[in-house]
Amino acid sequence: MRRAVENLVQQTIDIPRIVVAPKGDVTSGFRPFTLDVSGLHLQPKDRSLVGQTLRTHEQFTLSAQGGRTERRLEDYIVHALIDFDDIDYMTHAGLLYDLAGQMVSHLRSYLSDETEVRNVLDLDRERIARNIHAQMAQHFFETATQYEVEVRRGFTALKAPMYTATAGQAPRDYRLTVDEPSRIKQMLFGGFSRCLYPIQKFDSDTERRFAVILERDSEKWFKPAKGQFQIFYKLGTEHPEYVPDFVIETTRHLVLCETKARKDLEAEDVRAKAQAGALWCRHASEHASRIGAKPWLHLLVPHEQVTEDKRLMDFFQFAVTAHH
Repeated sequence: MRRAVENLVQQTIDIPRIVVAPKGDVTSGFRPFTLDVSGLHLQPKDRSLVGQTLRTHEQFTLSAQGGRTERRLEDYIVHALIDFDDIDYMTHAGLLYDLAGQMVSHLRSYLSDETEVRNVLDLDRERIARNIHAQMAQHFFETATQYEVEVRRGFTALKAPMYTATAGQAPRDYRLTVDEPSRIKQMLFGGFSRCLYPIQKFDSDTERRFAVILERDSEKWFKPAKGQFQIFYKLGTEHPEYVPDFVIETTRHLVLCETKARKDLEAEDVRAKAQAGALWCRHASEHASRIGAKPWLHLLVPHEQVTEDKRLMDFFQFAVTAHH
């Protein structure tokens, strides 16, 4: 049995090391949008603070200081926004004044006069700018005229998982139903014959059930560690790493697979990850066609579809196509 496990772990899935880099003109910026002002119902503040000296009990008045006085109301917001590193005034001036104008119109809709509007803009300019900047990040875009694909070092080695069986915690049989699904992330599972690692962890009972299907229908599979693929996706101005739930080899395909609750399928981050995975698979398939290897697919499978009566091929209907 020990020899069989050692032989199993020596098996691998050939994963090409792919770098997709923008080539030619790269443009980025923020798309125009309607500002969400529902969380900003700011009120004027009294600039005067009354104090009293302890020795003479004499009262005095201090004036709360705002920033510099601006000629145009919109300038209070625009000048605060351009303090952010990712906002260039020359590039984004039109959008900045549009968003600032929307905010000024909002303040005028419920404040009594221009003096109150200027008061709010002066004393709350930084708070308003932070709110607008956070909304701008949700409308960031980056495009390239074309992408250059490079395959480096042929293939990348499998990364070992970051967990081991600890004393007193024997791996559970993956085929057995979990009584407390909410605790599944703390559990280790074993008993596999087609997994490239003898022990795996699952984020949900859906993943455990999917592993049952993979043990029956795939040639090999494993759950990749962070950094295995170095696939990054765009989320606002950030580029987080995407780690697929499963890597699978069948007789005819290599597959990246993600399982998600149906309510999450349209979430921005889920769609961004799916596109990043599909784009990687498209380039991996192009490379595979040149060397006579198996093509790659990216699957995004709804949780409720994962039942043990299904065959692995049933899930190929959930393949994601990369946008051009």
